[in-house]
Amino acid sequence: MVRLCGLLAAVLLVLGGVGRAYADYTGPKLRFRLAHPCPPGHHTSKAFEKFRDLVAEKSGHRIKVHIFPNAVLGSDVVMIKGAQSGGLEMAVSSSPNLTQFVPSLMVFDLPYITSIEHQAKLYAALDTGELGRFFRKEFNAVGLEPIMYCEYGYRNFVSVKKPIRSIEDLAGIKVRITASPVEVEVAKALGMSPKPLAWGETYTALKEGIVEGEGNTFSFLLDAEHEDVLRYGILSHHNYGMQILSANQKWWKGLDPEARRIIREASAEALRYQREVLAGRSEEEALQRFEADGIVIMRPTPTEMEALKEKTRPVWELFRNRLGQDLIDMVVRTQQ
Repeated sequence: MVRLCGLLAAVLLVLGGVGRAYADYTGPKLRFRLAHPCPPGHHTSKAFEKFRDLVAEKSGHRIKVHIFPNAVLGSDVVMIKGAQSGGLEMAVSSSPNLTQFVPSLMVFDLPYITSIEHQAKLYAALDTGELGRFFRKEFNAVGLEPIMYCEYGYRNFVSVKKPIRSIEDLAGIKVRITASPVEVEVAKALGMSPKPLAWGETYTALKEGIVEGEGNTFSFLLDAEHEDVLRYGILSHHNYGMQILSANQKWWKGLDPEARRIIREASAEALRYQREVLAGRSEEEALQRFEADGIVIMRPTPTEMEALKEKTRPVWELFRNRLGQDLIDMVVRTQQ
């Protein structure tokens, strides 16, 4: 009994210490807005909700994050412009759409420069390694501070009408793409007809035949309720995307140092939760749901995947000078 009471007292002491640590924040009360384009229920949306909850917990509820999801404050580009100008404290954009502000992010749009099996190394390089240091300078140069490199996933091509039974079937499809110039060239390399569109316009464009397909992660397409218009898909995994949370740099620098520490801690914990618990499971569940709903998904053989890489590899040469060999090499090193 004495031993049990001692153990209980130790547990209570630890828990009490945790509680006091959170309540020890005595900096100014803070309220800020976080706007993002992700639909309700998507694993990226859940990551930002986790971030909000952790910030509140760690600050003794003296810091509050107000979330504006599902592009209610505008497209990726509009939200990032708001963060640049200071009209928003924090905003999220997909990495391809962020290339309008940070062109070097196009390196992740290069086809097959990263792969699922080396994700852990890529995360480490972005979070605490040379890639993270490089991109922080790039963001800071345009008035932004990178906060979270959220897992978005690997994009796959889907079609509303044309069956995709081979990689040659991609040719001729009018495909919605993001604003990334690299995505334009990838589509062209596969014989597709690329049409850049804001995400909010895509569903209507698919319904009205303005475009006949798109490239995106299955989980995002499912949560955005695109499955009712989609009929075919291919597990192309042709490029890697992130949903990147950025802050207005001037606002960020003006925060109490302890508030910045809490926000950084919360973002790191939310990232681990999203990447390790949510993302992979969500993508697999979306694939199963698509097939259960009758969407025909082609799974390329290893030979067909090599053909996809071969067809799209010339895109690297088109952007090598613009991106710089050093940056390309930095990303390639994470895959070794």
